[in-house]
Amino acid sequence: MSLFNDIRNLDRNNVGGWPQSVKIFFTGLLFAIVVLAGWYLHVSDQQDNLASLVGKEDQLKQEFSTKQAKAVNLEALQQQLDEMQDMLRQLLRQLPSRTEMPELLVDISQTALSAGLESDLFQPGPETPKDFYAEKPITLRLTGTYHQFGTFISGVASLPRVVILTLHDVSLTPKTPTKGDAPGDGRLVLEGTVKTYRYLDDEESAAADKAKAGVKK
Repeated sequence: MSLFNDIRNLDRNNVGGWPQSVKIFFTGLLFAIVVLAGWYLHVSDQQDNLASLVGKEDQLKQEFSTKQAKAVNLEALQQQLDEMQDMLRQLLRQLPSRTEMPELLVDISQTALSAGLESDLFQPGPETPKDFYAEKPITLRLTGTYHQFGTFISGVASLPRVVILTLHDVSLTPKTPTKGDAPGDGRLVLEGTVKTYRYLDDEESAAADKAKAGVKK
């Protein structure tokens, strides 16, 4: 009780005259406050770090779950990819080959003539190799009726090999009557460029890949 009596009777203006027991008490109290404040600041900082690490842990768990799901399905996806590539190869094999292309061009030209179309121009251009096929442009100018053009398209579709014709800058306009033409005969002029396609054999595909790799370098 004497300590508490001494504290009550302290002279705040004469700290040096305080009793030894009071000085020791306040020194210990100040030390305890400093220790508690430092401990609180340290723990608070650690708590912030802990919250950050917990958030990062959740993010890593999510990334792990996503990658694990991909890894589980990787074999099935690879199998699907292989099946699609095999299917693509089979479809490509139905396109004309390099040796069949000249004969195919003759067949297309003959099909146009058999349909009754007048072929004013039928000029194949140089091939352009792509990833797994080559495209060959044909500049043409054909004259005929709607029915004759329909017969031509039907005839091309019935050729032994799969023939794909795509139109590029093609116009279809009524034919300007000339001397000797019957008035209003409904004849049309198809003019422009069409492209047909063939598959590249293994040797050509390897050469195309090599050329592409050289361009990337």
